[in-house]
Amino acid sequence: MAPDRELFANFERMRREIDELFGDVFGRTHLAPHRRAALHPPVDVSYADDPPRAIVTAALPGIALEELDLRIAGRELHLAGHRRPAESEGRVYEQIEIEHGPFRRVVSLAADVVVDEIRAVFDNGMLMVELPLARAEPAGRPVPIPVGRSLERASARPRRAGGLGERS
Repeated sequence: MAPDRELFANFERMRREIDELFGDVFGRTHLAPHRRAALHPPVDVSYADDPPRAIVTAALPGIALEELDLRIAGRELHLAGHRRPAESEGRVYEQIEIEHGPFRRVVSLAADVVVDEIRAVFDNGMLMVELPLARAEPAGRPVPIPVGRSLERASARPRRAGGLGERS
């Protein structure tokens, strides 16, 4: 092995030993088994203008389509699933880093979406969800002002005795 590669191998070994040390100090006692972090697939959220939509992309390698569940609730996209462990019969592992098990991600969106027009594609371990944005209502709208009428005549509602504008 070249000397520079040995140097980097030593750094990698040192990094693993430090990770193990701090894992023992902060997250584990010798009586409790080591708890792995929950599977947390990476997600990108972007917005496009024409047509206006949110685009959520999730990296889900090794997860079968049958193991995915996608739901929308208000301005949140819920992504859940399960990555099954690889077949390990006849193998003795020295190192295991590929996480498996159930996962759940909730992606907050910046705008309301049109639920009936959401599209999703899952290809080669990548999930892409397009969520068309709902058209925003104008911030204000004009209120008609009829000319030459009093409030009582402009209003079609009957008034109670002692109400506004009546004299006792």
